[in-house]
Formats: sequence, C-alpha cells, structure tokens
Amino acid sequence: MTTSADLPASIKTFVDATNAGDSDAFLDSFSGDPYLNDWGREFHGREGVASWNQTDNIGVKSHFEVQGVRVNDDTYVVTMKVSGAGFNGTGPLAFTLDDAGKIDRLMIS
Repeated sequence: MTTSADLPASIKTFVDATNAGDSDAFLDSFSGDPYLNDWGREFHGREGVASWNQTDNIGVKSHFEVQGVRVNDDTYVVTMKVSGAGFNGTGPLAFTLDDAGKIDRLMIS
C-alpha cells in the first residue's frame, strides 16, 4: 500500500483544495471533460463536477483525510475518511488520470 505522499499531483490537489475550500483549485485538478460517479449519480464534464462540488463536497464543507492508497493498473484507489456537513465516513475513491495527469474519471462507492 502506498501513502498519501505517493499521490499524483492532481489527486493531492483534489484533497488539499477540498480541505481548503478552494473550488477553483479543486476544478483545476480535473481534465477538460471528466466523468464523476457518486454511488450511481453521474456527473459529466467540468460543469457536472462543479455542480457535485457545490452539493456534495466543498459546498457542504467536506474534509478529506487519506487513510491509504493502492494502485490497480491505471487507477488510484484512495481510501478517504470524510467529514463535514454532508457524508461522514470512510470509503474508497477510484481516480483515473488522463495523459496530462489530471483526474479524468472518479468513481465513489
């Protein structure tokens, strides 16, 4: 298992920007046309990710604490402890990056 220090820059930015409440930096961690799936709820493109960010992430003051990281082929599965005014608990977030190292796909389950 790798640690949070081993996270690619875009995933580290995703975590740090969320914790800082910085929506611009959060969105900059994503590719130009990302896909996000949050327990079956689908969000497409940067507008979709921005919407999810406001309703389920920074908009509800989420705070992430990386618990562990493992790499499966081209996917980083990051176990996060989440707290805030929305979901609270621990679970996996699976990130797939594009060729530029930006988050292209995020699966939350």
